[in-house]
Parts: sequence; C-alpha cells; structure tokens
Amino acid sequence: MIKYTEKKVSCPHCGNLIRLTIDAANGDQNFYDDCPTCNHAVHLELKVDANTANVHLTIGDEDHSFF
Repeated sequence: MIKYTEKKVSCPHCGNLIRLTIDAANGDQNFYDDCPTCNHAVHLELKVDANTANVHLTIGDEDHSFF
C-alpha cells in the first residue's frame, strides 16, 4: 500500500523551503537528499505512527538535528 504525503521543511544549511513527496508505505526510514538551492546533503528521518498513520519528518545536517 502506497501512502504518499507531501512535507515542507527548511534546509538546515541555507533555510530554503524544500518540498518533499514522501512514501510512508515502508514505515520508518532514514535517507539523505540534496537541497536544490545550496546542494548540501540533508539528513531526513521519517517516523510513521502505525496507529494513527501520522508521518513525522525530522531533518538535520551531518552534525545537528532540527525538528
């Protein structure tokens, strides 16, 4: 079952708003994506609440996490 949702987050490096389409069907995930403005790697941690189907996305750079 595919559970697509769109999330908007700010890049921890340059502050640019990044729009992401997330597939939450595979549950919790960790991955990296590059900011389209500054090209720095952004670490993304996806947590899916199986009871409520809510998706929580945590972003950060290599050294810091932002919520």
